[in-house]
Amino acid sequence: MNAVIADALADPTPRSLWSAAVRKLARDRAGLIGLAVVLAYLVAALGVWLGLWATEWAEITGSKWAPVSAEHWFGTNIIGQDIFQRGIYSTATAFEVGLVVAVLAAALGGVLGALAGFFVGSWIDELILWAMGVLDAMPFYLLVAAVAFALADNPWSMHVAMIATFWTTTSRLVRGEVIKLRGMEFVEAARAIGVPPTVTIFRHILPNTTHILLVQMTLAFVDAIKAEVILSFLGLGVKGGMSWGLMISESTLEFLGGHFNNLIAASCLMFGLVYAFNMFADALQDALDPKQVSA
Repeated sequence: MNAVIADALADPTPRSLWSAAVRKLARDRAGLIGLAVVLAYLVAALGVWLGLWATEWAEITGSKWAPVSAEHWFGTNIIGQDIFQRGIYSTATAFEVGLVVAVLAAALGGVLGALAGFFVGSWIDELILWAMGVLDAMPFYLLVAAVAFALADNPWSMHVAMIATFWTTTSRLVRGEVIKLRGMEFVEAARAIGVPPTVTIFRHILPNTTHILLVQMTLAFVDAIKAEVILSFLGLGVKGGMSWGLMISESTLEFLGGHFNNLIAASCLMFGLVYAFNMFADALQDALDPKQVSA
């Protein structure tokens, strides 16, 4: 009897699902190229965090609007700061914002979606659905800007603003998956032996939504970077540091002088990371699609 219950409580997803997904991802050339580019950006960010490079991003190391040279690879800005170092430092900012927002938004959305799906039709489900409906009804960037403005004195205001709005999509997807999982035998077996609902949700149901959470984290990472650039450009984002959004904002002061290095550097670096991560996210989504994996 104990063996039967143990089998019922085991992960209902076949163990070969993840190995098949890894094999499928390994055959996706575009996804691997995107992953390689993202890892290169990550190495640049790690170097900044460890103090190996871009340590003089805020210092005046050249003349005003110095041209591209061996000393200043992307030239200098209006006050003589090295644009290349500022761009590399901004890569670390992008990863910090992207990772924090992606992980916390996916975690919040996963937990709330699991609760709504497990208690579908109850007041808990209705309350979470109401919150998702309210947030989804508001224009995204307007809502994020409003939250960031309201918490302007808080260094984490931008993070809070994005987490508060990014969780809804993840929650809706997890809710739908949990509604299907709650009727499966391993959940029924847990109920039969008196396992508390919270234990069933967090130990037996949520682990089976990992494929959804991983994909949503990659998508939230990209959205967080783009939102950070827009908020920083508007003066509601990064404070006391540097980001691609601030570089683009600074470049508006240089247009009349015919200098576009700031804009080009920030735009190209952001485009490279976002495009590569989108390639990897698409490949990961295809690899983790249960229908395609089982096929």
